[in-house]
Amino acid sequence: MTRQLFDDRFLWQKAVSFVARQHHGQLRKDGRTPYVAHPFRVALTVRHVFGEDDIVALCTALLHDVIEDTTTDFDDLASEFGTDIAEAVACLTKDKRLPEKEREDTFYQAIGRGSWQARLVKLADTFDNISDSATAEMRAKAAAKGRLAITAAGEDPRLAGAVAILRQLLDENNGVR
Repeated sequence: MTRQLFDDRFLWQKAVSFVARQHHGQLRKDGRTPYVAHPFRVALTVRHVFGEDDIVALCTALLHDVIEDTTTDFDDLASEFGTDIAEAVACLTKDKRLPEKEREDTFYQAIGRGSWQARLVKLADTFDNISDSATAEMRAKAAAKGRLAITAAGEDPRLAGAVAILRQLLDENNGVR
């Protein structure tokens, strides 16, 4: 086993523990499911649905909501996981100081300029939110965000497979594309 392989596996394990601690006690919108199930599913989507094993993408998937939804900040992530992962997570973090319309526009523009890993994680995040939506209204809202995520993904060939999978899911959910 090479030193890099060991370091990558350790970093992924470290991210799993970190995200579980940071989201401890938080619940999904259903009021029953521990919130941490969402970042775990997003990471599983990146790996097993989209077929990506890049360590930055996997750790970003696990950590994608910690700046937005916990007391963790960019510096905490950079210190623990390095700047590549911290920057990708920051790219996936909405600025809650902005009015909602401006916040959403700014958010998707930032994703479009972000690393391919951040864009991949946004596709996986949307995939999970559509799959986990309990009502038609929630699925429709998640589908609208899915279309924005596809646009933000751009024409990057590394994302083509994930985009195709998300489009298929959108098609299966009320023919929304």
